[in-house]
Amino acid sequence: MKTLFTTLAVSGLALSMSAQQEPTDSLEGKKVVLDEVLVQAVRVTKEFPITFSNLDKEELTSRNLGQDVPILMNFLPAVVTTSDAGAGVGYTSFRVRGTDSRGVNVTINGVPYNDAESHGTFWVNMPDFASSTQSLQLQRGVGTSTNGAGAFGASLNVLTDAFSEEAYAKISSSVGSFNTLRNNVKFSTGMLNDHFEFSGRLSRITSDGYVDRASSELDSYFMQGTYRSDNTLLKALFFGGHEVTYQAWNGITAEELEENRTYNSAGRYTDENGNVQFHDREEDNYKQNHVQLHWNRTLSPEWSTNLALHYTRGRGYFEQYREDDDFSDYGLEPISLGGETINTTDLIRRRWLDNHFYGTVFSATYDKESLKLILGGGYNEYKGDHFGEIIWARYASGSEIRDRYYDDNSTKTDFNTYAKANYQLDDQWSVFGDMQYRRVGYEANGEDTGLVDDTFNFFNPKAGITFNLNPNNNFYLSYARANREPNRNDYENGSPKPEQLNDYELGWRFVSPDIQLNTNVYYMRYKDQLVLTGELNDVGAPLRANVGDSYRLGLEVDANIRLGRKFRIQPNVALSDNRNVDFFFQRDGELQNLGNTKIAYSPQVIAGNILAFQPNTNFQVSLLSKFVGKQYMGNIDSENSTLDSYTQTDFNVQYVIEANSFVKSIVLSGLVNNIFDADIVSNGYFYTFDDDYSNPGTVTTIEGAGYYPQAGINFLIGATVNF
Repeated sequence: MKTLFTTLAVSGLALSMSAQQEPTDSLEGKKVVLDEVLVQAVRVTKEFPITFSNLDKEELTSRNLGQDVPILMNFLPAVVTTSDAGAGVGYTSFRVRGTDSRGVNVTINGVPYNDAESHGTFWVNMPDFASSTQSLQLQRGVGTSTNGAGAFGASLNVLTDAFSEEAYAKISSSVGSFNTLRNNVKFSTGMLNDHFEFSGRLSRITSDGYVDRASSELDSYFMQGTYRSDNTLLKALFFGGHEVTYQAWNGITAEELEENRTYNSAGRYTDENGNVQFHDREEDNYKQNHVQLHWNRTLSPEWSTNLALHYTRGRGYFEQYREDDDFSDYGLEPISLGGETINTTDLIRRRWLDNHFYGTVFSATYDKESLKLILGGGYNEYKGDHFGEIIWARYASGSEIRDRYYDDNSTKTDFNTYAKANYQLDDQWSVFGDMQYRRVGYEANGEDTGLVDDTFNFFNPKAGITFNLNPNNNFYLSYARANREPNRNDYENGSPKPEQLNDYELGWRFVSPDIQLNTNVYYMRYKDQLVLTGELNDVGAPLRANVGDSYRLGLEVDANIRLGRKFRIQPNVALSDNRNVDFFFQRDGELQNLGNTKIAYSPQVIAGNILAFQPNTNFQVSLLSKFVGKQYMGNIDSENSTLDSYTQTDFNVQYVIEANSFVKSIVLSGLVNNIFDADIVSNGYFYTFDDDYSNPGTVTTIEGAGYYPQAGINFLIGATVNF
């Protein structure tokens, strides 16, 4: 009979594995640490008909030298990553199957992390979080029911550090290109009296960035206390960060891309003498603190329960220098100076966010013989204040100190409940069912959003079958529906509708002592999908708009192949066709049917490979490569909106020096990114506008684009001393 603490399994079929991890010879999976009870409600194993990848601490460690979590995920199947500053530090993001971060549901220990209003995930708010990550699982497609924002391209669940039986301390430092410096310290008391453990981490990362002035000053902490007994696990976690990053969201033009790839227009202004200057504090300054309390209890050999309470506090601003802004934009009256009426001014403004996010998630698991049943849900509430302040003005009109030229607030409630079960019919066949109800309420009163008071009720069913042909071959077929509400920027961009996705997945897994192979095909059919238009709003956030019908059809293949005792290759490829069906667009003053156009930011080919050499347990070398095919930044198949295909190749090395003294070991790591110095542009934006002035009586659609170049060859080297 399976018990909670001995059979929570994750598949040995992880779609990306390090050279340090030996492949299994069957589909039986492996036992996992006690802490994984915190994520059992939202994670899956090979028994489930879900497409997924696992990435564990060992795989993260050798490349974890200060870059954000999205960059460390770069070599997973169907993933594309990018960095505003160009070097993986600061603002970073990733897409899965062409869906950006707002369509990827992210949870940390099962607790929602996506911003409630924007749906985005801002890893810059939790710098060096990979150093406190035990493992992560990326479910592509809708996946299973989870907590928080709806999954429209993938679900990413992060499990933080497990408790340690033994006491330890470690100091890590890394340095690299663009004056990048990362330092952190970690410790654990080990298990005290067989019941208590305390651990923590402090980190600081600084970098000048590849792009001009795109600097980052990032501080973070992670503290946890654990209590365990024979049938109870209790964990209290406190973590957060403070980021100060110089803005780099403007991108550059095609001409600037050829002449000066690192140019950054953010903060540019002309002083009273006609000289071009750059505001030295054109920056984002934000603090975010998290509290999580987790309680898990085994009630019997079959039943266990999980309960989590959480609270997130976020506050901060971005600062901008503005030239010749109208007084009327800030509710100010014109002034008279020397007989002249002045109604514009240069000024510096701060646009603030001050928010609270809190709630609970819960689940109960029944696991006996052929049936695994999970009942769960959550309730979360968000309260956010949005306001603006002028901190300096050349002409101040009638303003007062700490006046707010706008002052908006918003509230969002999110309740969900689900039931999912996996039933083993016999030795070969199993069936899966999952039903979720989600109710979302959103109220806002912003000038950009208008008055919003919407309530959404979503029903999200899922079903699938799994067939185990033999211990080495596993097949699955699944269907999942997802519904999702618009975000704040969608309201700003118009009158959005909720979007719906029907996801079909068919997969085959093969495992032998030397080969692990995963292949799947998917068809994702959307109604009223909110697709990226390519445009940005005035704070650099990508804008979306509903399209009628659209789909994504794809094939994904990845493998982990052992070549003798010392070599391993891990290739993957994702081929897809991503289309808007009968897409209409206003061009040159006429509404035109452009047919089935390609969906923005959805390359047809994404491929990767890791070639690893490990002559012994203390030394490993890896060559990592990534190819991303041509993609469009808009939905009208305009050649002016293309991002060219690119190939990135990285080199990674790690060497462990064992010691039998006060110092237990020293780990030396090195990472050379983009070793062939390729000119990579991984992201950008595209816009159109109608020009009816050049030729009176006619309307001409003008197109424009901006680009975010990534760094050429660059490096990071580091050392970790373990005590």
